[in-house]
Amino acid sequence: MRLTGPDAVPDWMKGDGRMPVRILVRWIMAMTLGIAAPVAAQMMPEGPVLAAADLREGQSLDGEWTYSIDPYRDGAAGFHGGPAGEGHRRYDDTDVAARTADDPIALYEYDMDASPRAVLPESWTGHAPEMRHYEGLVWYQKRFDAEIAPGERQFLRFGAVNYHAEVWLNGKRLGEHEGGFTPFAFEVTGVLRTEGNRLVVGVDSQRDALSIPPPVTDWETYGGITRPVRLIAVSETFVDDAWVRLADRDTLAVDIVLDGASGAEREVVFSIPELGLRRSVRTGDDGAARLTIAVPPEVELWSPDSPRLYEVLVEAGGDRWRDRVGLRTIETDGPHILLNGEPVFLRGISLHEEELGEDPARRITPEAARELLTLAKGGLGANFVRLAHYPHGEAMVRAADEMGLLVWSEIPVYWRIAFDDPAALEKARLMLAENILRDRNRAAVALWSVGNETPLSDARNAFMRRLVDDVRTLDPHRLVTAALLTEQERDGDHPVMVMGDPLAQALDVMAINAYNGWYGPDRLADLPAIEWRVPPGKPLLFSEVGAGALAGLHQPERPGKFSEEYQAEYYRQTLAMLSQIPNFAGISPWILKDFRSPRRQRPVIQDGWNRKGLVSETGERKQAFGVLADWYAERAR
Repeated sequence: MRLTGPDAVPDWMKGDGRMPVRILVRWIMAMTLGIAAPVAAQMMPEGPVLAAADLREGQSLDGEWTYSIDPYRDGAAGFHGGPAGEGHRRYDDTDVAARTADDPIALYEYDMDASPRAVLPESWTGHAPEMRHYEGLVWYQKRFDAEIAPGERQFLRFGAVNYHAEVWLNGKRLGEHEGGFTPFAFEVTGVLRTEGNRLVVGVDSQRDALSIPPPVTDWETYGGITRPVRLIAVSETFVDDAWVRLADRDTLAVDIVLDGASGAEREVVFSIPELGLRRSVRTGDDGAARLTIAVPPEVELWSPDSPRLYEVLVEAGGDRWRDRVGLRTIETDGPHILLNGEPVFLRGISLHEEELGEDPARRITPEAARELLTLAKGGLGANFVRLAHYPHGEAMVRAADEMGLLVWSEIPVYWRIAFDDPAALEKARLMLAENILRDRNRAAVALWSVGNETPLSDARNAFMRRLVDDVRTLDPHRLVTAALLTEQERDGDHPVMVMGDPLAQALDVMAINAYNGWYGPDRLADLPAIEWRVPPGKPLLFSEVGAGALAGLHQPERPGKFSEEYQAEYYRQTLAMLSQIPNFAGISPWILKDFRSPRRQRPVIQDGWNRKGLVSETGERKQAFGVLADWYAERAR
């Protein structure tokens, strides 16, 4: 759905004026929950939300797929720019071997059934050595059978496809999706067959000037189908979205949206069996319902020390929706962040969505997610993780919920975004909405971040403020932040760091990326003398600080950059510097583990890896790991 102003006519109102119920309901909810957007109505995805889809019963389509590279995009268009010819369309519902056997002169320049095989989900960087640096279009095919029950609807749900996906089932185009880190789904009722289904996905990893993130970043692209694909069957009218949270310390708020022809004026039952809660409510004409319930006195609030989750159920007609939800409050009070009404210092670490190992390919299974988060919580003593620089998969966020780690969740508005282009803003707003709708039942998620290290301009400021407004509309019960930059000035001989970013005024929590002593001329011994002049009335996080080191490179006598000794001393001096800032409320150093980055090409030292990890790519701990762990142990007392 697209709107250009508060009085604009949405696309769905043109023509006959009718609108799919699920889109109308979400538009109404977006405008009524929280603070209404002052400039433009909330952007919402057109497809189903399928909240808590990972917990719904369904058929996994993970496993073996075939794939075919298409560097010249032959399957998308002919060489003169017209439609692709019959012998080139990889998405056609054609058995190429049978067709050519029947007609020896038929010409096909592909055969998806005979193409190389890969096990998904994973990036294509892991398929074969020649795919390591491939960028462009790859076609994937999955053959499968399915059970189809009368009176059911079926949806194909993708956890994420990086970066652009176009999807066909049995030769019918279902649609497309842009954005490599958020889920999407297509209804396949009436298209699905009981036998011999042929699912084809064209995956294009290339990004352009209007893409989010932009073409140039500091991490591996990891193109491909990188998160689970599932076939989900639901009743004709089903629970598409349910949002359960503490509106305040005394009130449990629940919003429910049904999708289907009989969603209006239908009884819905909400329950939390462990708390003895059970309430009935009727939906309105729009298929939506809201409940507010007094918080039972026996409720156990979620926290890093006690990550209590409750099974939550919503029943409507033949559908039974469930999720596992923690109940807690997160707010600010002057320079403090309050969790459940008590000040909390965020002892954090940043991490990319990249598993431990010598040859990662974004295979983030639940086990891989827990391995990373165990290093953070059990090793460092962290209570907080910054999931940078894009929404991480459900496996990671679920694990944080279960293990007790507060989460910073971010969309990839990163570096050189086309801030002056309305199309780029539209993409960012949709990604933000998809991210929030997926994860706003996760107690772990405390901060929504709208971007990272974005350069100042009037266009950028308006762009970012629009995203901040969107967060407050979609989820006024969490905090909004962004990773900002600062400038160094001098007051006589005295070095001063100054935050001049006007976006700080709009944020609940200010956050700074700072690398004094790694980038720039500052010597490590001088860091504690640096003064930080930042607005004092809000919590301040240091979303990034860090220095690189190659695990095993030691220079104890005269530490230089990339030695473990230099990185360890960098942490000692940086932590001494930050500890003097009155509103210093937490930190997520850069980064937990070394990660792949094509920008980093110094032979022997980097070889395509960013070496700022506290552990190597295989998990070998560097000296700085112990420095930070000891400091966190002192802060936790």
